[in-house]
Amino acid sequence: MKIRHAFACALLLSIPLTASAADPVKQLRLYAMDCGQVAIKDARAFSDTGDYDGKPIKAVAACYLIRHPQGNLVWDTGLNDEIAKTPGGVDTFGGNFHLELKKPVVAQLAEVGVTPADVTFLALSHMHFDHTGNANAFAGSTWLMNKAELASATADPPGFGVDPATISAYKTAKVETFMGDRDVFGDGSVMILAGPGHTPGHQLLQLKLAKAGTVVLSGDLYHTHQNRKERNVPVFNVDRADTLATMDRIEKIVKNRKARFVVQHVQADLDALPKFPAYLD
Repeated sequence: MKIRHAFACALLLSIPLTASAADPVKQLRLYAMDCGQVAIKDARAFSDTGDYDGKPIKAVAACYLIRHPQGNLVWDTGLNDEIAKTPGGVDTFGGNFHLELKKPVVAQLAEVGVTPADVTFLALSHMHFDHTGNANAFAGSTWLMNKAELASATADPPGFGVDPATISAYKTAKVETFMGDRDVFGDGSVMILAGPGHTPGHQLLQLKLAKAGTVVLSGDLYHTHQNRKERNVPVFNVDRADTLATMDRIEKIVKNRKARFVVQHVQADLDALPKFPAYLD
């Protein structure tokens, strides 16, 4: 019996252990997730020059896990997980929007061994409901919040498209507010870029990956590739001039840094990234 026990121990020690995703990483990683589908029957509100009048749009509510040697960041949290409980999805905005969610962000993170407790920072491109749906799941994380965005989302009444219930945990979470750009980990590899116009404190995320180079996640600066090409400004954006100025700034950053630009609501852009649970590094 002692011989068998010793043999078993030696065998176990000889098997290489696979590190879970929650273990520290040596270099930056980007994981991209499908956190809901949005089908819009009449997308006229997505351009103030009539480009989408009477036309439909299908969009993905993408969300992201960024793994850094110093910790983890979740960027946007998709549609609320309650939607997943309704087979076939739900309708909203007078039936003009159809929302569907197969798997909430927390359930997807579990596939790579990451729990909400493993998430160091939560940051949201802005406070619209399709980006904040599961924010409260990360109440134990440090919330990095643009001051203008937080003020608009918590006003009475709140800004357009905001569901205050989805961000209520900010009241008890550790919150760090800021204006302008924010260097998340202090080494320039993960930068929140100020991009006002869509909402008062709208922002984008820039990553400097060792192999893939610079990647910029759009937030809602654009909703489609046509938006980007035509510089369409949605009717519900809070400031047209700020929107166009942000477009100018971000496009110059993308050009100068030869960045890959990901339009977060475009399914093809999500599909072009490594399929979760694979990652870009």
